[in-house]
Amino acid sequence: MRKWQVARRKRTRHLIELGGLVVKAGIVEITGDDRALIYGALLWMAEKLESEQGAHAREVWAEKGKSAFDADQEEELPSAR
Repeated sequence: MRKWQVARRKRTRHLIELGGLVVKAGIVEITGDDRALIYGALLWMAEKLESEQGAHAREVWAEKGKSAFDADQEEELPSAR
């Protein structure tokens, strides 16, 4: 496989994983798959992260995300047995 093909597959996988987070968070259902709304929310989030409150937002959002990942992992463990 050529180098550019490997890079393209890596980028594609990355984009799919990020899209999966949007679905996992329930954003698609909540917004009715309104892409302008989703994009606007992401732009707002980027602005917030670049603002004076960015460090605080990162801490709060990272903790919330870690807690959600941990909760998902705990739910999956019993079914894996």
